[in-house]
Amino acid sequence: MQKQERQMRLPGKTALITGGNSGIGLATARLFAAEGARVAITGRNQETLNAAIKELGPKALAIKADSTNLDDIRKVAATIHEEFDRLDVLFANAGIGGKTPVGETTLEAFEQILRTNLTGVFFLVQAVAPYLTDGASVILNGSVHSVLGIPGYSAYAASKAGLRAMARVLASELYVKGIRVNLVSPGATRTPIWDKSAPSAEQRAELETRYARTIPLGRLGEAEEVANTALFLASSESSNIQAAEIFVDGGATGSPMGAPIYRLPAD
Repeated sequence: MQKQERQMRLPGKTALITGGNSGIGLATARLFAAEGARVAITGRNQETLNAAIKELGPKALAIKADSTNLDDIRKVAATIHEEFDRLDVLFANAGIGGKTPVGETTLEAFEQILRTNLTGVFFLVQAVAPYLTDGASVILNGSVHSVLGIPGYSAYAASKAGLRAMARVLASELYVKGIRVNLVSPGATRTPIWDKSAPSAEQRAELETRYARTIPLGRLGEAEEVANTALFLASSESSNIQAAEIFVDGGATGSPMGAPIYRLPAD
C-alpha cells in the first residue's frame, strides 16, 4: 500500500510573527514555514534577523522594528500590505521580561514592560487589522506569570494578565470577519531569555534543575512545544476555538501540587 503524503497545515497562508528572530518566535517561524506559510518576522536586532532569514529561506521576510514605536508598527503593517496584501495569521510574540519589585522600581522600568508587552500588541493588532482576512487567526503570547503571583514581577504579570483580558475584547470586536483571537501561555521554556541570569553551562543546569522541581512534568518546556500549540491555533484544526488560553507549562498552573517539590519520597 502506498504511503499517503502528509498534508501541510498552513498551505498558501501568510503569517506575521513578532520577535521571530529568536526563541519561541523563531521556532514558530520555522514550523509555520515548514507547514506551507509565507512568513514575515520582526525584531530589533538586524544581525539575528539576518541569521533567521538565512535559516528560513528566500520566501521569508524580515522587518526590523521596535514594538513600542508606533512608527515602526505602522511600517510593519505597510510592509505586510505591500508584500502580502493580506494576513492570515498574526502571532504577537514579542515581549520583554524584567523584575519590578516593590520599593526598587522606577516608573520608566515599569512602563517599558507594559508598553512592550501590552500597549504595543494592541497597536500592532490595530495596524494590521485592515489586512486580516476573513477567518484569520490572531495569537497572543501570554505567560504563567499572569496567574502564579511570582514575587518581583508585577509589571510583567500585569502585562500578561492584560493580554488575557484584551484577547477577549479583541475576539468580540473582530468576530464580524470570523477572526479568532486566542492566547498561548508558556511556562518556563528553554530559550535564550535565560542567558543573562544564567550565562554559564553550570548556572544554566542549576537553574533548570531548580525550576524543574516546581513543574509537575519535571522539566522545562521547549520552544518547539509552544510553536506546536501556536500552529494548532493558526490552523483550521482550531476553527471553533475563540477567546481561549492554552497553557504550555507542564502543569504548573493546572496541577501545581503535582510538582516534584511537593511529592513525598518513595517508601
